[in-house]
Amino acid sequence: MNIALIAHDQKKSELVQFVQAYQFIFAKHTLFATGTTGLRIQEATGLHVTRYQSGPFGGDQEIGAMIAKNQMDVIFFFRDPLTAQPHEPDVSALIRLCDVYSVPLATNMGTAEMLIRGLEEGLLDWRNIVREKDTDNNGK
Repeated sequence: MNIALIAHDQKKSELVQFVQAYQFIFAKHTLFATGTTGLRIQEATGLHVTRYQSGPFGGDQEIGAMIAKNQMDVIFFFRDPLTAQPHEPDVSALIRLCDVYSVPLATNMGTAEMLIRGLEEGLLDWRNIVREKDTDNNGK
C-alpha cells in the first residue's frame, strides 16, 4: 500500500519514533513523505521514502494530488493543534480530500496505533480493491 507520512515541526520526532516502532510493518509498503519529515524517517530507519516538497512549499498539495488520483491508501499526519500553521488551508484541503476519497487518516498517536494495527491485520485491504476498480474504470 502507498502510505503518506507528514508531521508538523513539533510532531516530527513523535512520528519518527512511531515509524521506528513499527518499522517492520512500514517496510512492507511504499512510503511517501513531505521533505524534512521524510529525510528524518530515512535517516532514523533506513527505509526508502519518496520525498516531496516541505508542507508549506507544496508537499501537502503533492500528496493531496495522489489522493485525488486514488494513488494513496493511508495517511499518517501528526498535526500540532496548538500552533498556527502558515499553510493551514493546504492542511484543511488534505484532510477534506481524505474524507472525499475515503482514505484512512491518523492525525494523532492514538488513531495511528489503531490504523497501523489494522494495516498489519489486513483490515485495509479493501483499498486494493478500490484502487483496482479505479484503474479499471479509467482504463476503459
